[in-house]
Amino acid sequence: MRASQFFLSTLKEAPSDAEIVSHKLMMRAGLIKRLAGGIYTWMPLGLRVLRKVEAVVREEMNRSGAIELLMPAVQPAELWQESGRWDFYGPELLRFKDRHARDFVVGPTHEEVITDVVRKELRSYRQLPRHFYQIQMKFRDEIRPRFGVMRGREFVMKDGYSFHTSFEDLQREYGNMYDTYHRIFQRLGLKFRAVAADTGSIGGTGSHEFHVIAETGEDDIAYCPDSDFAANVELAEALAPSVARPAPAAELTKVHTPGVKTIEELAAFLKIPASQTVKAVVVEGDEASGGKPVLFLLRGDHELNEVKAQKISGVKNPLTFATPAAILAAFGANPGSLGPVGFAGRVVMDRSVAVMADFVVGANADDHHYTGANIGRDFPETEVADLRNVVAGDPSPDGKGSLEICRGIEVGHIFQLRTKYAEALNCKFLNEQGKEQIMEMGCYGIGVSRILGAAIEQNNDARGIIWPQAMAPFEVSIVPMGYAKSEAVRDAANALYQQLQAAGIDVFLDDRDERPGSLLADNELIGMPHRVVIGDRSLKEGVVEYQGRRDAEATKVAVADVAALVLGKLRG
Repeated sequence: MRASQFFLSTLKEAPSDAEIVSHKLMMRAGLIKRLAGGIYTWMPLGLRVLRKVEAVVREEMNRSGAIELLMPAVQPAELWQESGRWDFYGPELLRFKDRHARDFVVGPTHEEVITDVVRKELRSYRQLPRHFYQIQMKFRDEIRPRFGVMRGREFVMKDGYSFHTSFEDLQREYGNMYDTYHRIFQRLGLKFRAVAADTGSIGGTGSHEFHVIAETGEDDIAYCPDSDFAANVELAEALAPSVARPAPAAELTKVHTPGVKTIEELAAFLKIPASQTVKAVVVEGDEASGGKPVLFLLRGDHELNEVKAQKISGVKNPLTFATPAAILAAFGANPGSLGPVGFAGRVVMDRSVAVMADFVVGANADDHHYTGANIGRDFPETEVADLRNVVAGDPSPDGKGSLEICRGIEVGHIFQLRTKYAEALNCKFLNEQGKEQIMEMGCYGIGVSRILGAAIEQNNDARGIIWPQAMAPFEVSIVPMGYAKSEAVRDAANALYQQLQAAGIDVFLDDRDERPGSLLADNELIGMPHRVVIGDRSLKEGVVEYQGRRDAEATKVAVADVAALVLGKLRG
């Protein structure tokens, strides 16, 4: 492709609303243009990268045995009402009425649609298993779209759905997709981890997320460097401490703590570490418990894991924190001075609290705390559960070392849905005995457009993007200095361009009549993996300059040898 036949639209400065590196660089390089909040036009350069990612995804999905189809973006409300997600999904679901006042949604995902297809088309065990997938634009009405394509409202997604006669066969396909996703992200040249995860609003049982490792990631990942263990912090188990609880050594003492509301303020006021305090978190109970508040106790330096907490039986789901009025009615005190001493309701303490002694906790009286509090002596022994987020240094749940925490950007998610949607939508087949049976189902998603942002977050420098070779808009860029003015430069550039094209290389000839500095800056900003610079001075020496995007300096190469060098770099 020649620049004169293409369209580049680079910027010297990123728009003021661009917050993170990938958003800034995608805007500056002219990959995307903002139309509205979280909605972007894919410009020619960005679309080339998007299509290359799609091609890798499509090749590996086809290789895995999945079959591609394309479902409508607009879906009738009846399907969502039938599955039960019409009310559950929430405001991210964009709903509208057609001219006949019938309700529709713009699909954020397609479990309902594909299950409707399958229940009408597949009726016998002989037709199973089947795995269908699509690559399609989707829409989720994010409350605060930000970070460009990382959290947009409109995005490109690969979503796949498999249907099975048994859970064992679903597990087989789940393993197939686990391996397929590894091949996809490896081919795209990304550093990533597969982590055990919560199923969230999609539902089901087993689940793994695939995260591109980047400091700007929104998700915390707990992993063990000495083993294969990795899990989203939301799901990673915090093991019970191996030490026994010490015997009480201090008297329970009520202390006036004026204006102290937080653990940090309490620790500073008493001149003790936060780990010697216990924090109180009050949530609403479920309907069966009459909505009575439940008191969670955590060590002061630990954070409540809301995913774990809402799985505690008797707790309202989704997790709902008690209102100040409800807290005052139940404890006789306001938040900041709460604790278990004298509280007659339900108490659940974290495993780390269960081994504490002589700790500090709220006294259920405003501006007062107890020091020297002890379980069993000052308040009853109570339920114990894993309630907290793991932290660096915690023992790995697999027993093979200690955990470390890193940041990740979720780009893929696979689920064992089991029968959640098949049962709701009556998706059945006739088994070998001729009896109707509910299908087992799996779901497998990849954020195709999000991969671009994640790749840039992981691969950039002060000059711009550094594309992994498989994703780059062009593999090689030829940058002639003075293409319009020098016949020698023009002839050498055209000859190399034709050589590389003939070899099947995706090559870009930057034949724009621009200053050399602008040409070089644009090529570095765009992130071409390989670059050949041709100028009059170097041609007089019989050489051109080759530089890989990560190379610190250019290398002089004989004109006759440069095509072979580039081919070797690309295929080596």
